[in-house]
Amino acid sequence: MREDPLGRRYTFKLGSSVASLGANIIIQAVVARGLGPRSFGDFSFLTSFFQQVVGFFDLWTTPAFFVKLSQRPRDFGLVAFTFAVVGAGALLLVGGVLAIPPGSALHVQLWPGQAFGYLVLASVWAVLMWLVQLLGNVSDAYGTTVKAETGRVVQKLLGLVIIVGLYALDRLHLTSYFAAHYAMLAFLIVYFLWLMRRTEYARGESWRLPLVRVRGYAREFVHFSHPLFLTGVVALVAILADRWLLQVYAGSVEQGFYGLSYQIGMVCFVFSGAMTPLIIREFSIAHGNRDTARMAQLFRDYIPPLYSMAAFIGCFLGIQAGKVVLLMGGSGYGGAAGAVAVMSFYPVHQTYGQLSGSVFMATGQTRLYGRISIVFLLLGLPLTYLLVASAPGAGLHAGATGLAVKMVAIQLIAVNVQLYFNAKYLSLRYHRYLGHQFASVAFLVTVALLSMVLVDRWLNPGGRTAVNFVLGGLIYTTTVAATVAVQPLVMGLRREQLSKLAALFARRRDTPDGPTP
Repeated sequence: MREDPLGRRYTFKLGSSVASLGANIIIQAVVARGLGPRSFGDFSFLTSFFQQVVGFFDLWTTPAFFVKLSQRPRDFGLVAFTFAVVGAGALLLVGGVLAIPPGSALHVQLWPGQAFGYLVLASVWAVLMWLVQLLGNVSDAYGTTVKAETGRVVQKLLGLVIIVGLYALDRLHLTSYFAAHYAMLAFLIVYFLWLMRRTEYARGESWRLPLVRVRGYAREFVHFSHPLFLTGVVALVAILADRWLLQVYAGSVEQGFYGLSYQIGMVCFVFSGAMTPLIIREFSIAHGNRDTARMAQLFRDYIPPLYSMAAFIGCFLGIQAGKVVLLMGGSGYGGAAGAVAVMSFYPVHQTYGQLSGSVFMATGQTRLYGRISIVFLLLGLPLTYLLVASAPGAGLHAGATGLAVKMVAIQLIAVNVQLYFNAKYLSLRYHRYLGHQFASVAFLVTVALLSMVLVDRWLNPGGRTAVNFVLGGLIYTTTVAATVAVQPLVMGLRREQLSKLAALFARRRDTPDGPTP
């Protein structure tokens, strides 16, 4: 099986993300209504909790694994070793949950108001998600993204059929929702394994490793990842504390509001999210070839336009938050409007966080990356308490909206600190990227606000929510597209950047077929 070139891989990955976006919007709307704010909040709280625990284990595997495999795709031992580590982590996580007595003090304190059975379901869900992520990284590292994304589209359509069917039959509840996720994840795991075994890198390779190679890989992974150990511990405590404080002081309904706002916010990440694993791979290869100029070119050409695309969606959703909540969750989620308005901006800077962070990983600067992360994780803890807690004189009791404000504020500052060090490493002008962030958001927020006012007060006052949302979106999109076509600098972009991005979509083949040397 031949490797797909970068342009074709990104086109298919983006196409998959857009197709999945449509399915996800329907799924989230159905699930939010079917489960209601409380059950939806329980699902959000538990899956977030165990995903963060898995994320701690993952610090020791995925970053090193993806960078090393991108540089050495023929080294199948990396795959075998990483799967063994993931298997051990999975047993430790699920076994640890099963070892906790139901109704014990530890159970009640860690997961307030949560049934023990759902803890087990959520822990298994997190393990399956971890395995899917790992196998997706294998596909990207092997350059078989096109076929992998085809499988993701099929999976989303399968999930859409299952969940809509459950809702239509009035059988959609928390247990059946977990079961639907299991079916979707199992399908993708089997498909990715089949796809991997068809590549020239894995065909006929053995999963068994001699002890000497196990020790070698272990040393290599530890050397790469050990600077992230303290970061992982702090991140685990800080992120779990965020959701735990929200659960204790605000309850499952506010968890549901925050969960909905987070899911809606992820819509903004569709463009940059598709590019993240691909650009990490390209950064890793360029760094392996000691080609800093190539890394700088990748950063210049792709990161600002991708940020602008995320901002384009985020600014519109943020301004239209009230309508978005009604369309996605119904009147029962009216209290989520503030959180949605704020969280719409979180994935915008997450674009810089993910793509800029890939430079740290690709170049092995994990120690610096870890130090920056620790500082802002620790700063975020007292801010969460201040915004979420309800103790007399100690907190603002702002619930989901308060947590959203904290997430966006910390993300904004941390990402720009990371950007400073990356700009310095790649010999780029930091102030240019900093100015681009604020200029593009200011322009887009202004256009989104004017579009909403024009529709709601002049063109169709008192009209249906969906109609006004679509009309506002059309005016917003047309205005932004026309302005950027005439003068890209209003969003901090150069015409040649737009041309390169357009060429990326238009090209089916930007390099000869065959594996990257």
